[in-house]
This record gives sequence, structure tokens and C-alpha cells, in this order.
Amino acid sequence: MEFELEYNSERPLMIIPEYGRHIQKLVNHCIALKEKEERNTMAKAIADVMGNLQPHLRDVPDFKHKLWDQLFIMSNFGLDADSPYEKPSKEELQEKPESLPYPKSASRYRYYGNNIQAMIDVALSWEEEEKREALVYTIANHMKKCYLNWNKDTVDDAVIFKHLFELSDGKIDLRNSEEILSESMNLLKKRTTQQGKSNTKNFKTTRNSTANNNNNNNNNNRNK
Repeated sequence: MEFELEYNSERPLMIIPEYGRHIQKLVNHCIALKEKEERNTMAKAIADVMGNLQPHLRDVPDFKHKLWDQLFIMSNFGLDADSPYEKPSKEELQEKPESLPYPKSASRYRYYGNNIQAMIDVALSWEEEEKREALVYTIANHMKKCYLNWNKDTVDDAVIFKHLFELSDGKIDLRNSEEILSESMNLLKKRTTQQGKSNTKNFKTTRNSTANNNNNNNNNNRNK
């Protein structure tokens, strides 16, 4: 008795390997069917089997639509069957996506983040009144807090005003202002207080867990 072995190196490449070679053979067989009604029935059955092979994707929006698109892709767009969705085109799938612009950072002062730049742009769009002035000093205080989080424990207000002048392209100038920003000690105190609350919460959780374990051990010893 002789067996004809079939090696993967001799087989044609699978278009979507995730579904396996048996699904690819079913798709090829469906293409070869002469009656369109038979092709429609088999195509629907293949799509159902493909869905069973990917149960974790059933909650994905347009799950069925994706299955039918993949079915036509596996047929190399040669399957003539009625789909409940619009058939994809080969040219549309091969079309290159538009290039995305590189994300802009807040100049060389990256520790301020992009949100500061967005806040500055909003402040510049407002009319020069008390409301805008309050927003500008709020931004400056937040910049000082960001600076302290990533740099030194103290910073002169002149440095913050200089950076704000540069980030606003010279449209917000507080360099000669007599206003004083929040003290570094107060900003650092808020940060330390928040960290302390978090550490205290974790400590209480650990202590309660240890106490419960000790009580359980004591009860077990008494039962023995």
C-alpha cells in the first residue's frame, strides 16, 4: 500500500491562515459550484463556521459583516454569491491609508504636556477681560505644578512666565507682572497629601487582610 504525502511546502498559500486550510478548501469548492443557489447556501454555511471559530469576536460591532468580507477575500474576490452586505472591492482593500500627521508636543518643554498647549490656545481665543486673565494665571499655576512634578522642588515664577511667553508665541506676556503664583510648598504639599492618602488606604487594606488571616488561623486552631 502506498500513501501520497502532501507537504505544506507543496500546498498553495492560504490567504487568511487563521481559519485553517479546511476552510480555504471549502471556499475553493464553493467557487467551483455551478449553481448560484448552491453557492449562496454554502457561502452562508461557511460564514457560520468561520463565526464559530472566532467566538471571542462575537461582541465586536459588524461581526457578521467582517466574516463576509473575509470570505470574499479568501476567495480572492472570485466568489459569485449573494451577500447580505456590500461586497468589498480588491482595489479598496489594497488602497494605501492616508498618512497621519506626527503628534505635536509642547515645544521642548514636554513635562507640561499637550493639554497645556490646548489651554493656552483656548485662552488666546477669549477677549482680554478678567475671565481670560483668571484662566491665564490658572494655566501658569498648573505649569508650575507640572514643572515641580518632573524637575526641581522649587522654581522661580519668572521661569514659568518665560515658558508661557514662548508657548503662546509671545501673545501672553507675564514676564513683568507683579502677580505671584502659588507657593511651591503648597503645590508640593498637595501632591504629598494625595500620595499619603493612597499609602494610608493601602496600609489599612493590608492590615485588615492580615488581621482576618490571623483570626481565621485562631479559629482553625480552636476547632482542632
